[in-house]
Amino acid sequence: MTKYKTKNEAVYEGRDLEAMFFARNYHRWIIDQFRPFIGKIAAEVGGGSGNFSEILLETGLISELTIIEPSTEMYQRLKIKMANHRDVKTVQAFLADTAHRYHEYFDTLFYVNVLEHVENDEKELRLIRGCLRSGGYLCLFVPALSWLYSDFDRDIGHFRRYHKSALKDLLQNNGFELAELKYMDMAGVFGWYVFYRLLGKKMKAGEVRFYDKYFVPVMKTAEKLITPPFGKNLLAIARKK
Repeated sequence: MTKYKTKNEAVYEGRDLEAMFFARNYHRWIIDQFRPFIGKIAAEVGGGSGNFSEILLETGLISELTIIEPSTEMYQRLKIKMANHRDVKTVQAFLADTAHRYHEYFDTLFYVNVLEHVENDEKELRLIRGCLRSGGYLCLFVPALSWLYSDFDRDIGHFRRYHKSALKDLLQNNGFELAELKYMDMAGVFGWYVFYRLLGKKMKAGEVRFYDKYFVPVMKTAEKLITPPFGKNLLAIARKK
């Protein structure tokens, strides 16, 4: 198997995903943004143990979902969680190792908190483009703002955090046109800067659960009314030309 280089291969084996199990409101918020662009034949790359996938399937929009996950630890959990879903296929691999099987196959590809783990993101986008049908959509969610980059980012294998203009150029230069590109989660900027950038803390499940329960519903409502000028994350929906 050809592996992408990550900053910390041990941590990439899935440990950074455990706390995010509790971010169900956050995941639903992301999926609500993706909903108009979800096709029947879809794939999620870097699906972890399937927490986001489960909520994605609740939309009822997908007739066939392929979940690609390289981590052995996470893949075992994923197989168990998806065992009763007949419309789901699971693959233990990096996209680079399996892309040849899916030439122009998918209507939609989901990358949620994954692209920042890939050292060569341009190469990854070319692989993604090859797997999408003409007019298919990449639904992308990444960490934003390079000045938020912390030891925690490094420890969990993030090569970068993205800025809006740079992500726009990256997508357009690799064969995509943008249907949507925006910052999300303004409140999260301050929390991330204080807890992870200044104090050097690690993510804990209890903190994720608290933020997801009390802050996410407020931010979801607020960001329907105003377009955030900045945010902890960037959401992009890009159409294959």
